Amino acid sequence: MSENYQFSGNIDDQWNEHLAVANATRIALSEPLLQVVHATVAALQAGNKILVMGNGGSASDAMHLAGEIIGRFRRERRAWPAIALCADNAALTAIGNDYGYDQVFRRQVEGLCQTGDIVIGISTSGNSPNVVLALEEAKRLGGITVALSGRDGGKIAAMADHALVVPSPHTPRIQEMHITLIHLFCDLVEEAMVSQ
Repeated sequence: MSENYQFSGNIDDQWNEHLAVANATRIALSEPLLQVVHATVAALQAGNKILVMGNGGSASDAMHLAGEIIGRFRRERRAWPAIALCADNAALTAIGNDYGYDQVFRRQVEGLCQTGDIVIGISTSGNSPNVVLALEEAKRLGGITVALSGRDGGKIAAMADHALVVPSPHTPRIQEMHITLIHLFCDLVEEAMVSQ
């Protein structure tokens, strides 16, 4: 690429949009995030686990979240149970082949979710069919459901016990806020659990 190539956009515009969405997310979601943290701490203290899922970039975020919880975030402490439902290739392909891709998370929730577990669905649109079906199943089984979405929240925000909806219509900004919310979540859960 020529050093003289002129990009159509301005990098400062991207930064400014990111900062504006970050500030709007901070204002809108700090209190709802604390509610999710309180519910999660209570669940972990009661011996429950976290199940988390998503597709594409949201699958990466789900695995990141589970890894921070079962590993560690910033503090040395014992491991807590967290499973990313998008990480088991054998289960995903078997369920997808036998039942259809819409069922890949619901079927795992059916087999793994117990009353009081935290079940987190990540979808930038809030309308991923496999996440919607899994959260419906989690509610049926007595799980505590959390939606992490954007735009208008979609179907998962309307049905979840807790909804963290990033106030942006743009997928890159939503994903940037999702990982920030995940890091805040992990830090606050860890702080509360370690201080007990």
